[in-house]
Amino acid sequence: MRAHILAFGLVIALAGGGALAQAAPADPPAAHNMQDDQQDWIRDPHMHAFYDLTVRAFARGPDKVDEGRFHDDAMALFRDFAVSRHIPPAAMEDHLKLIPGQVVQIARDDPKVLQSYDAFVAAVFGPQ
Repeated sequence: MRAHILAFGLVIALAGGGALAQAAPADPPAAHNMQDDQQDWIRDPHMHAFYDLTVRAFARGPDKVDEGRFHDDAMALFRDFAVSRHIPPAAMEDHLKLIPGQVVQIARDDPKVLQSYDAFVAAVFGPQ
């Protein structure tokens, strides 16, 4: 159940949900509407980097995860992701602020989600 809630939240957040696209400044290129474009986000190198970051955070075991550092590193990655998508970084960061903690809990509950990018995607975005 928790994975599905996270998947829904992450899909809405990563899909832009309209709110992020509307918050984009007028000067940069128009924000791309990511609704119904989940595969584009899954293929994005930033999502692969988030998976890699999560795997590294769990490398010494689930009880050794430095959640503060993981959160900070994830937020830096999400800000970079926002810039690449012409979304204001602060808006992306605010929208995804709970995702790192939720991913830590999902990976603690089911370490198999870190065995492959496909397993991670299924846990975070939902079955593909």
